[in-house]
Amino acid sequence: MPDTPEALARRTPPGQGLTTKRPVLTYGLTPRFDPRTWSFRCFGLVEREVRFTWEEFLALPRADITCDIHCVTRWSRLDNRFEGVAIGEIMRRVRLKPEAKHVLIHADPDYSTNLPLSALLDDDVLLALRHDGRDLTPDHGGPLRLVVPKLYFWKSAKWLRGFEFLDVNPPGFWELNGYHMNADPWMEERYSDQETHAMQTMRAEAARRLRAETTPRRL
Repeated sequence: MPDTPEALARRTPPGQGLTTKRPVLTYGLTPRFDPRTWSFRCFGLVEREVRFTWEEFLALPRADITCDIHCVTRWSRLDNRFEGVAIGEIMRRVRLKPEAKHVLIHADPDYSTNLPLSALLDDDVLLALRHDGRDLTPDHGGPLRLVVPKLYFWKSAKWLRGFEFLDVNPPGFWELNGYHMNADPWMEERYSDQETHAMQTMRAEAARRLRAETTPRRL
């Protein structure tokens, strides 16, 4: 049976409107995908770096989720079916150091966003290759995007290329440009001016620390 208006309202965070379309929101140019040079990398506070080629990534076991997604620009789309690789499949191959508490998500072209490790390891987090039965198109983040359903969709980075595990929580691209560090849609955590003073201090200190590192941080 279809959802009643009351049920739909319970599934829609405050300030959001429902759509059945697939909006495309991208800052900058859509990157080109070359399977010969593409890789996915897990690095930082790990015992040993893990890297997958495109062929190796495609050979990983597949999973699917059905979830609602919520964009900070105030649209929500319900009952999306994503297919790809569950986060558990990646993490079974990565040995984290005890001090790893956060992850900086790296994506093409030079994009990043931040997550606490606990959010990345949630059961419904997926590295998605397909959406609603179709391969992800480049405009929608293909060949690979992160899907973190519980947070605003900018945390679900398009054109995913790596996880950098850290002991600090630095802001990524949109977080440096005015968006909230946490991005919980049910709390309407949209913008940085909603953050507590402690959170703003933490983000500034983490950003300064990473800038002070002497080793270049590239994929």
